[in-house]
Amino acid sequence: MIDHTGISVSDIKKSQAFYSAALAPIGYSMLMEFPASVTGHTDVAGFGEAPKPDFWISQGAPNKPPIHVALRVDTRAKVDAFHQAALAAGGVDNGAPGIRAHYHPNYYGAFVLDPDGHNIEAVCHEAE
Repeated sequence: MIDHTGISVSDIKKSQAFYSAALAPIGYSMLMEFPASVTGHTDVAGFGEAPKPDFWISQGAPNKPPIHVALRVDTRAKVDAFHQAALAAGGVDNGAPGIRAHYHPNYYGAFVLDPDGHNIEAVCHEAE
């Protein structure tokens, strides 16, 4: 089981604003933030559902190639809300909300590129 994961971003403040807005509809918020003086190497911020972050961003050279991260949600409405919020926060559409039947009949996902080109997805596996 994966406990947490993370990506590198070119502008942590810009990415904090993006992810705070984009992930709010799925119940994620920024729960922790540590400067380089604490981590010993770079500024980091952790997002998730309280009390523990499971998605981290860190200041640095963005991952090349960009990373794909899929966040599971329990309703299709949350997928739609994520997509709308991420676009409003400056994300780039990389796949509108919809069924991806080639994965399975109830795979409902939406994809957005973050400020560094990482492909961020919200996905629901439940029937409508």
